[in-house]
Amino acid sequence: MDTGITFGRAFLSCTLLIVALQVCSGAVTVKVTPTIEVLKGETAKLPCVHTVSPSSPSSTIVEWFIDEQETRKRIAFRQGGQSKSDEDTPLSNRVTLGEDFTLTITSVQPSDEVKFYCQVTAGPAGVGEATTELKVFFAPEKPELTKPSSQAIYVDQSSSSEIGKCETKNGHPQPRIIWFKDDQPLPEVKDREQKTYMVPSVVKEASGLFTLQGKLYMNPTKADKDSEFYCMVEYKMPGGQVKQKKSDSIKINLNYASESATFRLMNTAPVKEGDAVTMKCETDGNPQPEFEFTKNGESIPGEGGMLILKSIKRTDAGEYHCTATDFDNLDADLSGKISLSVAYIDPVSVTPIEPQVVMLGDKVEWQCKTKGSAQHTIQWKKGSEVLSQNGTLSIPEVSYDNAGEYMCVGALPSVPGVKSQAYVNLTVKGKPMIETPAIGEVAKEGDMVTLKCASYGFPAPQFTWKPAGKESVTVEGNKVVSSVMLQATPEIMKSGVSCEVANEHGTDQKMVSVALKRAANNNADRVLLSGNPVLKSADMQQGGSSSVVIAVVVCVLLLLLLVALLYFLNKKDKLPCGKKDKKEVTTGEVNNDIVVEMKTEKANEESGLLKKRPATEQ
Repeated sequence: MDTGITFGRAFLSCTLLIVALQVCSGAVTVKVTPTIEVLKGETAKLPCVHTVSPSSPSSTIVEWFIDEQETRKRIAFRQGGQSKSDEDTPLSNRVTLGEDFTLTITSVQPSDEVKFYCQVTAGPAGVGEATTELKVFFAPEKPELTKPSSQAIYVDQSSSSEIGKCETKNGHPQPRIIWFKDDQPLPEVKDREQKTYMVPSVVKEASGLFTLQGKLYMNPTKADKDSEFYCMVEYKMPGGQVKQKKSDSIKINLNYASESATFRLMNTAPVKEGDAVTMKCETDGNPQPEFEFTKNGESIPGEGGMLILKSIKRTDAGEYHCTATDFDNLDADLSGKISLSVAYIDPVSVTPIEPQVVMLGDKVEWQCKTKGSAQHTIQWKKGSEVLSQNGTLSIPEVSYDNAGEYMCVGALPSVPGVKSQAYVNLTVKGKPMIETPAIGEVAKEGDMVTLKCASYGFPAPQFTWKPAGKESVTVEGNKVVSSVMLQATPEIMKSGVSCEVANEHGTDQKMVSVALKRAANNNADRVLLSGNPVLKSADMQQGGSSSVVIAVVVCVLLLLLLVALLYFLNKKDKLPCGKKDKKEVTTGEVNNDIVVEMKTEKANEESGLLKKRPATEQ
């Protein structure tokens, strides 16, 4: 009991003694950021905050140290309001110490990735320190993937072969390489006894950055012939980020024996005469073996598994064979065949083929025939118009419109582009027939006017213009067109111009009228001075028509004056007819009566009649 009490008192006394010593000697507390992350080439700031108890600012010294070759080396310090960086250190001329004791490092390099110590010495209060680590980051370059210099890789080899080499440069911290096959990551295997393994290597450059290389080895199978390989570099960045960069992909040149062959026609459309035909023979092995092409037992030259037939004929149709020999697998049946069909159509045969010359109104008929490799059609056409689809073209009564060129077309509907065609020509003889000519227009009398006259007929009709002028003749389809240019004389304006045509079968004649025209393009703006008159509004009349209008207006005015005079005389009782006794004065037969009734406000002027004598018949 006494022993326990004695021990407790002794422990309490020691504790009080330690506390008293700390109070008497003082204390220094230092706080820093444990880890600072920065990109290569940028500026890093390492803060340092301290407290001293009891406070003695005049005697406080703040110093920054780094580890160099397992010893501490000061790089900067601050005392009494002044700071200085030490010389002959890896950070000389790149560090400054601020008033808040923050250490600033410019142009950070990978070699700066060390431990930094902030040490505070406060005289009687003692010494305190804290440690911070600087982490430097730099993204590596895109990885490059290259194939080995050896030619090809053979399947089922006893040892693994190099698939590719991946290299990525200038990264920090050290990145890692991941291999992929068909977008699936391959397990990282370094055991060279395995069929698939990787051989990595790392080089630290003078800059402090890392260059990584990795080689992939495999013992591939035939299933890997179409596989794609690539590598990816995975690296760290500030803030715990993990990023990746992917290389281009490669395919391996894999050699393996053939097991089967295919022989196919490359043409997608049906083959027709004149086409170029391509047939391809290939095996499922690599490299491709030599091929032999035959038809009906006869050898046909090909090249690299390709058989090309230029401008094929119907006689080229038949069965083609391809045979290959692979010395790595002599037991395999490497052959194929193609049955080639060639679409064709014979030239069409037209009867009669000679140009036909018939009289107007006669009958004409053609027959058209052909043969083809499949069911065919026959059409008779004139231009784009289809006239017959049974091989016979018959025209019971030909007209001038029927003259011209006709085409017989034979075609295979099942194979577009396979067709044959022939042409025949029809000429229709007969007397000339003039189309209704267009009216010639002039701005004023005496101007030059061009008139046209178009006529059917064969032989080509001869034109005669009356009166004559400067004439030109052209052919437009089945028509002959004559144009004449002459002066619109008063006689021509009145009577028109005569167009006469004639050939050995007869004649025809028509008058071509000439009319005045105004600036406005309207039928009401034209007065026809030859041939039949054309109606025109009164305010547009020219020449003699204007006189007629004036005469009508004068007559109307005189009639109004006469009515006014009669009214006045009746009012003055000067007329022979009384107000109550109405007399009729007639001479000869009466054709009609004109009664004019006047009304006034007076009672004795309520009505009045004026009877006009009708004119006697002449």
